[in-house]
Amino acid sequence: MKRYTPIMIWALLVTVAVSGLVTLTSRGPEIIFKSYPQSQQFQNHLTDIYDELGRTVLNPIDLEAAEKKLSVTSAEIEEYRMYYGSLAEQIDNIQMQYEDRIREAEAKATVKQALVDERDGKIDDIRKNFEDDSYVEKKILSEKKRQLSKVVHNYKSNEAMMEIPLAYDLRPVSGGDAHKNWGVNGPIGYERKFNTQNGYLKIAGMDASFSDTNYYEETTNYMDSAVQKGEGVTLSSEDLQAISQPTVLYSGRVAVPKSAFQEGGVLYEEAKTYQSIKFMLIVAGMAAIASIIALFTVYKFKWTWFIDLPFTKRYDSLRIDLKAGIFLILLLSLLNFSRDVSGRLNNMASGGYSFSIPNAVFMFAMGAIVIALLAFQIGNAITRYQQPSKLENDFKNSYTMQLVASVREVFLNRSIAIQTFILLFGFFLAGVGFIFGLFEPMLLLIYAVCVLFLGFPALFIYMRRMGYLSRILKATDDMAAGRLNSDIKVMGRSPLAKHAVNLNNLREGVEQSVSSQAKSERLKTELITNVSHDLRTPLTSIITYTDLLKNPNLSDEERAEYVDVLDRKSQRLKTLIEDLFEVSKMSSGTMELYKQRVDLTQLVQQAIGEHTEKMAEIPLDFRISVPEEPMPAVLDGQRWWRMLDNLIGNALKYSLPGTRVFVSLREAGGMAEFIVKNITAYELDENVDELYERFKRGDASRHTDGSGLGLAIAQSIVDMHGGTMAIDVDGDLFKVTVRVPLG
Repeated sequence: MKRYTPIMIWALLVTVAVSGLVTLTSRGPEIIFKSYPQSQQFQNHLTDIYDELGRTVLNPIDLEAAEKKLSVTSAEIEEYRMYYGSLAEQIDNIQMQYEDRIREAEAKATVKQALVDERDGKIDDIRKNFEDDSYVEKKILSEKKRQLSKVVHNYKSNEAMMEIPLAYDLRPVSGGDAHKNWGVNGPIGYERKFNTQNGYLKIAGMDASFSDTNYYEETTNYMDSAVQKGEGVTLSSEDLQAISQPTVLYSGRVAVPKSAFQEGGVLYEEAKTYQSIKFMLIVAGMAAIASIIALFTVYKFKWTWFIDLPFTKRYDSLRIDLKAGIFLILLLSLLNFSRDVSGRLNNMASGGYSFSIPNAVFMFAMGAIVIALLAFQIGNAITRYQQPSKLENDFKNSYTMQLVASVREVFLNRSIAIQTFILLFGFFLAGVGFIFGLFEPMLLLIYAVCVLFLGFPALFIYMRRMGYLSRILKATDDMAAGRLNSDIKVMGRSPLAKHAVNLNNLREGVEQSVSSQAKSERLKTELITNVSHDLRTPLTSIITYTDLLKNPNLSDEERAEYVDVLDRKSQRLKTLIEDLFEVSKMSSGTMELYKQRVDLTQLVQQAIGEHTEKMAEIPLDFRISVPEEPMPAVLDGQRWWRMLDNLIGNALKYSLPGTRVFVSLREAGGMAEFIVKNITAYELDENVDELYERFKRGDASRHTDGSGLGLAIAQSIVDMHGGTMAIDVDGDLFKVTVRVPLG
């Protein structure tokens, strides 16, 4: 609590200084340096008295002369005549009013006759209204005279009701009779002289504006009753202009006895309150000056008061726009506090508020709290935003920027954004329409029609979309849980339907991915197994024959045989490792090609020539079909020859003995097409994609002399040259087709 003591004392001093300065600047000079008789409040009383004296004594209206100035226009006659409708409508209305009353008085002949005469008299009066303009004019003039008489009577009544005893001795400047009512016995509390030096007293009577408060207060009910009776007659602007009184200047003096300001006088309470306010202003001014001195000497402001307060971390966690909102509210509260101080003073000066110490204490305490919080916010902001990029980061993390980002995200799908804003605008219109409908039945009917034919259909579509969205979310949860066995139903062409299509495609992709991953795991296991087998087989032979060579009793012939086996197994192991290293380099893209223009016909012939002896040993019938003319292409000749050699060697290893092998090279659509077809000696799986995998061999038992890398290396070489390689299996028929651009 001790940490808050200097803050609150400083805030209270600022509050006292602010309130004192506001008080002094608002009404201080006006009140402190003036007595009550000089105050605006007392002068307003005198102004009201002057107005009443002008209308009743000094500049009264001559009723008889004013009545002669009243006139009736043809428009007023027509308005009076048609006030209740046409002649037929008015007669019908009168007859309806008396019909039931006459029927009820059937047994009383005298009463009945009186009612009939009364009805007929009104009907005759209505007929005369429509027949004779002068008849209507007389009635309107009579009504206007009654109203004017009422106004004059109200003026005289107000004169009798004046409470302030005003003494006066006044004479018209332009000449005329003097008006004197100087009944002052005792000392004078207020006196004012009107002359050339001090100015004359301007007295206005009834003018054309007819804005007298007394007139409106006293005559409104009278005029309303006239309207209710059907006349609808009021004094027109022309009448008011004709009877208005000119302003008259008076010289002389007015005075108010001192007894009116003393205890028991009519102005005593106001004068007493005025003196209290003056005293409060002086005290407030002295307190403000003392507070300002203290703020610059004893209680100088220190930012250290606001560092690491118990709630600082929690405040720092707030977003910057929320902090700005709090600051704005506090600032408005401070302005309201200043206005409240000034407003209360004005009310007190007008006699409308009595000073209350508890209210003042509460008001000053709240003002001090607001000022302390404002100082904390300002100090926190200065300290925080001295750090580099802190302000920028706070702006990025604000609710406002998040709202802007959310609006942008909504408009990523324009259809959803438009539908959302239409829905929100519709709800807004529904609320506004309901409020207006409560005040106007016709609007309520239109509102009900709109709700029935627009609101309910929109609500139905909205609920249907929300239900569809719920189903999509449930299906998404199922997909996340691994349940991929059912599609999401696609309904319509809405953004939700498109989303359902995308989720279905995603589900299919996930299924394919899972299947591919399972296949990859299986092939990986087979790869490890095959690599281990193909490496272990020659390595085992090498180890075995090495141990045999250690026998000193071996003959030269046996030793030579064992060395020959070691040489063959070592060469096979070397070839296997080199092939594995080469296919790895090709797959990783680290192998460089040295392309040049080569003849594909010649390369195919050389590759076949390399295997001529082996072709003769194996009972296979090779059918070669290559063009006689050269077939040029830009290739890495060594790598392309390796591909051809692998494919031809593959046919030699895995073809069924005694069958034909077809090798062809031809041009097809600007591409060189190399085809090898043979009948396999081993049953192949229908899944030909696995034949491209490394260490995958047509001989599943792996008894043949091969590494299982031939097709994988060939595929990599073709891919590096921008060509295509396709494998087709039809029963025992194995076909490899390689296509590469000619150039």
